[in-house]
Amino acid sequence: MARIDGTTLDLKETVVAINRVSKTVKGGRIFKFAALVVVGDGNGTVGFGLGKASEVPDAIRKGIEDAKKNLIKVSLKGTTIPHEVTGIFGAGKVLMLPAPQGTGVIAGGPVRAVLEAVGIKDVRTKCIRSNNPCNVVTATINGLASLRSLEEVAAIRGKSVKELIG
Repeated sequence: MARIDGTTLDLKETVVAINRVSKTVKGGRIFKFAALVVVGDGNGTVGFGLGKASEVPDAIRKGIEDAKKNLIKVSLKGTTIPHEVTGIFGAGKVLMLPAPQGTGVIAGGPVRAVLEAVGIKDVRTKCIRSNNPCNVVTATINGLASLRSLEEVAAIRGKSVKELIG
């Protein structure tokens, strides 16, 4: 897949989770932070990153930089997704269903952050198995990356859209 240049886009950042981890040494405990960040332009482009540092602002900054390096383009159908899809990563599994206009984003915390960053306004989701934010965000991104519009499927098969519809 072609890389998307994040410097030309107007991206909005959302911090999904901040995790404090500690290391015990002879003199006591050393605390560090890991920040999971989602960025998106609200028009079909989204990415996520994980930043780790000894201070929270530094971890968030690193997460944003990482997210801008991992952008993907998502196929949309108006304000929703073109078809039902399941995203899987590790123990995280996210089921996403298209919804009629006016439904809103029916999703939990990490999934909601990703879908709002993409610009999806109407969708129903269910988080199955793991609720670890890192796995859920990655599973959501994997599911969104596997979406295909009718035009893309027709081009892959070498047919017209009318032939596919019937």
